[in-house]
Amino acid sequence: MAALFSDQEQALIQKAIEAAERSTSGEIRVCVEKRCSESALDRAGAYFRKLGMDQTLQKNGVLIYLALQDKKLAIIGDLGIHQVVPADFWHTVKEAMLKLFKQGHMADGVVLGIQMAGEKLRQYFPSISDDQNELPDDIVFADGN
Repeated sequence: MAALFSDQEQALIQKAIEAAERSTSGEIRVCVEKRCSESALDRAGAYFRKLGMDQTLQKNGVLIYLALQDKKLAIIGDLGIHQVVPADFWHTVKEAMLKLFKQGHMADGVVLGIQMAGEKLRQYFPSISDDQNELPDDIVFADGN
C-alpha cells in the first residue's frame, strides 16, 4: 500500500507534518487507502476515532483522508479547531488540494493541505512550552478494516 507514494513523497509528507506541528499544539495525520465504499467523510470520521485523534488535549487534531482509487478526499478537524476556523475553511483546503491532484501532483496536494491546516492550527493553537507530540507523524496506510 505504501507504493501509492514513493519513499521520497512519503518523506516529504511526513516532513510537512513535522514542520506544521513545530509551531502549534495541534496534531495532523494523513490516512490513505485505495478504496472507500462509503462517504469519505464517514470513513474519515471512523479513522479519526480509530487513530485516537479525538483524544488530543485541546481537541485540535486534523485528519486528511484519501481513498486514491475511488478519488475521495475528506478533511476532519476536531471540535476545538473546527469551532474557530471560518465555516468554509475545510472546503477551501479540499479545493486547493484537488487542484493539485487534478494536475497529477498528489503528494504536493497533500503537503499543501497540511500546510494550510498547520497555518490555522498555529493561529488558534500556538505551540506551548511543554507541548508533546501526542500522535505519530507518519502516514497511515489503511487496509479498510
